[in-house]
Amino acid sequence: MKSKWIVAAVLLFTACKSGTGKTAASDSANATQAIINTGGTSVDSAKNISGANLIASNDCLTCHKIDEKSFGPSYKQIADKYELNEGNLENLSDRIIKGGKGLWGQNAMTPHTALSEQQAEEMVRYILLLRDSTSLK
Repeated sequence: MKSKWIVAAVLLFTACKSGTGKTAASDSANATQAIINTGGTSVDSAKNISGANLIASNDCLTCHKIDEKSFGPSYKQIADKYELNEGNLENLSDRIIKGGKGLWGQNAMTPHTALSEQQAEEMVRYILLLRDSTSLK
């Protein structure tokens, strides 16, 4: 009987993030919902849940916010600068994976080498779908 309690306690502690009662999954879900709530200005952006999930589960929100500049540009600033096309998908995905500096000031973009090209493209697609309709030319 005692071993069952120990196993249950270990499983409960393992499922909790740092013993705070919050699970990593719930944190990711909350961040994803916040991204969708604040950035889901179009039907297309709301459909791209995969990109939002990847942003929420990585360190992106440390340097970027949806609609205000932080350490890096806001996602809406990026979307307003780059239209959604294959060239921009490829270039911006490459920037996420390899990092870089100079396009938005002197702050460096941290490389995210663990991401695949497909994952980076899903993130970029989500970001570019935040484009303000008034910025369309």
